[in-house]
Amino acid sequence: MRLQGKVAIVTGGALGIGRGIARTFAREGARVLIMDVDDAAGERTVSEIKAAGGTARFLHGDITIQDDLEKMVRESVRAFDRLDVLVNDAMVCPGGPTVELDPADFERAMFGIPRANYLACKFAIPAMIESGGGSIVCISSVHGLLPASRNLTYEIGKASLLMLVKQISVDYGPRGIRANAICPGGVRSRMDDDDPDPVTPRTIYGQAVYPLRRFGRPRDIANAALFFASDESSWVTGQALAVDGGLTSQLQDDLAMRLARLIKERPEILEEIGPPRR
Repeated sequence: MRLQGKVAIVTGGALGIGRGIARTFAREGARVLIMDVDDAAGERTVSEIKAAGGTARFLHGDITIQDDLEKMVRESVRAFDRLDVLVNDAMVCPGGPTVELDPADFERAMFGIPRANYLACKFAIPAMIESGGGSIVCISSVHGLLPASRNLTYEIGKASLLMLVKQISVDYGPRGIRANAICPGGVRSRMDDDDPDPVTPRTIYGQAVYPLRRFGRPRDIANAALFFASDESSWVTGQALAVDGGLTSQLQDDLAMRLARLIKERPEILEEIGPPRR
């Protein structure tokens, strides 16, 4: 019960990684407020938590709307009398390469990642200070560490969270606020933790990219979030933790040679995944 007595907010907690985090936090003793735009999935996750003996509430809210984020914090304090943990998991991010990207989509993505994370932190930090301190966890990505092709807004948005948590850690560390980021690799977020990966050319190719030879599961990210939320990380702040099966730890020439051998042995894989994007 590493979060016994704590109150946590999880944005995007209805499905995927957010759902895994909400369920893990509740299992460890936290009272959890889930905010999401998916009412049915959000209520279903709350029901799962309650059925397992935990405490949770669902709030409909859109992270691109400032009033919804302010209401989220206010509702948490009203329902549970305090706020100790904020997990920023939800995002909105239309993407594309720089030249082809519509400026309106760029602006929407900036609303849906950096602005949403900033506003959630802005409203949560005073409530956390009132509670004696707290922990903020922003779900970034390996794309926040290294760029892939043709996705300007996602790379910029996720990278911005690394500096956001550093800045908060410097500004509000003296008030007992810690802020850290998690950088997941590829996560099978729509699958249950124990479901095997489907055996297809695309997944075989994808698994070969990871030194641990598997995609992540929601619980892999939830366990990292639990560490940051708990007192076990009481002297950890301003950090970005890659939870990526070793993806960002390897030399690219070794990865390229490994994939070349795989494609030579299984040429149908290249036909399935298609040519490189230009």
